[in-house]
Amino acid sequence: MTLRLYNTMSQTKETFTPLVPGKVGMYVCGVTVYDKCHIGHARAYVAFDVVYRYLRHRGYEVRYVRNFTDVDDKIIARANERGVDPRDLATQFIDEFHTDMAALNVAPVTVEPRVTDHMDDIIRTVQQILDHGHGYVADGHVYFSVDSMPGYGKLSGRNLDDMRAGARVDADERKRNPLDFVLWKPKKEGEPSWASPWGDGRPGWHIECSTMSAAHLGETFDIHGGGKDLIFPHHENEIAQSEAANHKPYVRYWMHNGFVNVKKENEEVAQKMSKSLDNFFCIRDVTTHYHPEALRYFLLTTHYRSPITYSVENLDEATARVEYIAESLAKFDR
Repeated sequence: MTLRLYNTMSQTKETFTPLVPGKVGMYVCGVTVYDKCHIGHARAYVAFDVVYRYLRHRGYEVRYVRNFTDVDDKIIARANERGVDPRDLATQFIDEFHTDMAALNVAPVTVEPRVTDHMDDIIRTVQQILDHGHGYVADGHVYFSVDSMPGYGKLSGRNLDDMRAGARVDADERKRNPLDFVLWKPKKEGEPSWASPWGDGRPGWHIECSTMSAAHLGETFDIHGGGKDLIFPHHENEIAQSEAANHKPYVRYWMHNGFVNVKKENEEVAQKMSKSLDNFFCIRDVTTHYHPEALRYFLLTTHYRSPITYSVENLDEATARVEYIAESLAKFDR
């Protein structure tokens, strides 16, 4: 039976043909580890766990890479609040992440790279981008020049001229274009930093995934996944960086899962669950009241690209369905 995948890039279902027959390289953006994971994270990793398991069921040898961002403004701020080293804080929440994924029966992936273990690789990637004329240095910052990439916007379908016309006045006067984004930023007092040709500092967020995916899957690989909120700017910027650095196509099939929405009392419209909106529910909190299998079942009750609404009623229904399945299976064992 032919396997067909919906490719966000083409916005159509395509017949899946791996780069190397019998093998699949898959990368899914991981978490920034400064807190416990919420149900939105669970949606993504349960969805791609199903993809991973199905590909293996079809006989493919799958190399599944899911990263950890372990240096970030939020990590540094939380570590400073607690008076701990940022790397120790990140390790704590990586352990918490693994506990949550195990509870949800999410299979271990092949590789879980950490940003701080790939600084030399990141610096090399940034240098390649500069050498190929797609970036520039300004006051210790390294920026990517979106004007240098004619295909910028091809994943999200956004037009560069329209984005430029609608862009706010950017406070960063170092940028040649308000849409340019940072590849490397200089050290600030009290923050972790690494030596680079442009001075001590640390990477921007987008360059991390471009580098780690190439390090573990090669410059071109089969499937890249993540939530729909990552399409722009994160995945768009990944494509630009990777293809600017390597002069090769980056990803063959893009897959994006839908949001988890929350509808509060007296609200007519559900909102996307996120920490920035302060309407999130941690996996750990939910699984103290519901069996993790019920939460997993709930997350799989809609198509992975469609939104799903979190509610007590829906979790109660999922619990009832899981109990029914368990009771039915138990009858077969008698």
